[in-house]
Amino acid sequence: MPPRSANVNVMVAAARKAARGLLRDFGEVEHLQVSKKGPGDFVTAADHRVEKILLQELKKVRPDYGFLLEEAGRIEGADPHNVWVIDPLDGTTNFLHSIPHFAISIGLVRGGEPIAGVIYQPLTDEMFWAEKGLGAFVNERRLRVSARRKLDEAVITTGIPHQGRPEPARFLRQLAAVMDATAGIRRFGSASLDLAYVAAGRCEGFWEWGLKPWDIAAGIIMVREAGGYLSEIDGGHDLLGSGNILAANDHLHLPLGSLLRAN
Repeated sequence: MPPRSANVNVMVAAARKAARGLLRDFGEVEHLQVSKKGPGDFVTAADHRVEKILLQELKKVRPDYGFLLEEAGRIEGADPHNVWVIDPLDGTTNFLHSIPHFAISIGLVRGGEPIAGVIYQPLTDEMFWAEKGLGAFVNERRLRVSARRKLDEAVITTGIPHQGRPEPARFLRQLAAVMDATAGIRRFGSASLDLAYVAAGRCEGFWEWGLKPWDIAAGIIMVREAGGYLSEIDGGHDLLGSGNILAANDHLHLPLGSLLRAN
């Protein structure tokens, strides 16, 4: 394993510090499920607490970098080229329902392109990290996308449109087509972990419409450094701008993309 850069070390340390409170809050949410108040407000507060810790820790070490945060929005930095793109709790609905599948996602974007990323699942203590030119890893183990070459052997992950999301009819057409062509589809509810799983070879591909930069910035560099391919679903390359993402291993990106675009 190559030595991690100073920036990745900062990201890893910030994620671990923020995760301590998140683990405590997850235990509280499990108790709140049966209360009259319910866990919604509590989870929103947990989200903000985690984001505040990440902001403080990263700003302490890189005071000139800007931020794009899910909760607080954009914070301009003195250095216009480097931006931390942060989702403090990717998988909020899972967290809200005591489903143990969520992550802290931190991406570093330089000149509009992700160059480093950390995706941390605190319950399993899996620290996915990647840096441009250095590869992708989970903890100390190098990641590589799956080598499967046939769609009928592939497991694909996706995000299902929910209330307020556009074009459910288009998604249902694509879902039917992918169901018919593959070994299975999974919907886990955390886009950052979906991308980390593509990088780790746990699934062969992922697609979703209308994601935000903080959902995918860290995952983009993760998949690329693990040998995978990414594009917009329609074939374009403005991933952070559109949020319409298709990620897959090097053998299945083209056939999966063709299948989605045909439906």
